[in-house]
Amino acid sequence: MCADCGCGKTDVNPGVRYAPVSASTSRVEVLRRLLSENDTAAEHNRCHFDANHVLAVNLMSSPGAGKTALLEASIDALSDEYRIAVIVGDLETENDARRIRAKGVPVVQITTGSACHLDASMVHDAWHRLPHDRVDILFIENVGNLVCPASFDLGQHHDIVLLSVTEGDDKPAKYPVMFRAADLLLITKVDLLPYLDDFDESRARRFMHQIAGHAPVLSISARKDMGMDEWLAWLRRMHAARGRFRQEAR
Repeated sequence: MCADCGCGKTDVNPGVRYAPVSASTSRVEVLRRLLSENDTAAEHNRCHFDANHVLAVNLMSSPGAGKTALLEASIDALSDEYRIAVIVGDLETENDARRIRAKGVPVVQITTGSACHLDASMVHDAWHRLPHDRVDILFIENVGNLVCPASFDLGQHHDIVLLSVTEGDDKPAKYPVMFRAADLLLITKVDLLPYLDDFDESRARRFMHQIAGHAPVLSISARKDMGMDEWLAWLRRMHAARGRFRQEAR
């Protein structure tokens, strides 16, 4: 998988660590070892988050689905209630991080080079660059990609997958692994539906329910403040649930 999509070319970012591929090593063996090491690092991250009473949320989507706009609107709505921090993943530039930083919250940009997803070791390094004793909710904005990010546990508590109405209503059926991983599904940019005659929201929801039947589906527009109350209520419930979990674990 990653050898085909470019993730094995890690010279751009020395913080990205992958197992080398030799002539005698199959891709399956490499991927199995890579995922095992990543899972160990992810559990370590989760211990960090739990010890600091942090709710960690992983946002995944294709490029341009509205992750950064959703974060901007969420920070505006929640910054008086929660201390928020953000880790942003992109192949190049700090464009999204600059937008988040303008909201006055701590943010760390991970520039992955040719790697099309974040992994647990990248998130670990970024976490230690944040004021982790002053964070209630950590948003991880994964690299825009509907394939690889779903395979890499980062230590997050919840996975959110965004589908923009501009992408096509068949994306859940075409990329089932990503949507199957979701704890919550967001259909974004719904303010554009009156201008699109090729996106059937009911069809998109049907595909989503077939693939990730347990996950709720919300329709939102971050820029037009449509459906945001439901999204924010979900975040509040998840943060409260983490608090109950910590109480029960004592």
